[in-house]
Amino acid sequence: MRSSDIIYEFLKELADEEEGVKFRRNELAGRFGVVPSQINYVVSSRFTPEQGYVVESVRGGGGYILIRRVSMSKGQTLMHIINSVGSSIDGNTVRIFLSNMLSSGYITESESAIIASALSESSLSGIVNPDKDRLRARIFKNMLAALANSK
Repeated sequence: MRSSDIIYEFLKELADEEEGVKFRRNELAGRFGVVPSQINYVVSSRFTPEQGYVVESVRGGGGYILIRRVSMSKGQTLMHIINSVGSSIDGNTVRIFLSNMLSSGYITESESAIIASALSESSLSGIVNPDKDRLRARIFKNMLAALANSK
């Protein structure tokens, strides 16, 4: 298992058990024998709002990082994702979003498969970039909005 995975599992367990986990980056880096930037990478890439976390960072001598699990409804989460997509999105980024939403239980496997199929390169063939990525973003947002508004 890679050090990133070990650090992630450690922080995730603490964040999910308690009302969050508060730590100093340098101390955690020393505990795991990695450079502090490795801690930054784990926090910024694996503790995102789409995955149900809020990260607060206080800088300075007494600085710390606080990771908290937030509870959001399916609709709130999907609306947050819609707002984070922007005006353009590529196919790989859509797959990452779908994977995260699926593993978090916000969408089903069949919903993921339908969205992936609708936004695939073959579905959008004949449309040139950047138009393809803008169209993909509009379709993705509309599909997520429909799911967010469904009961």
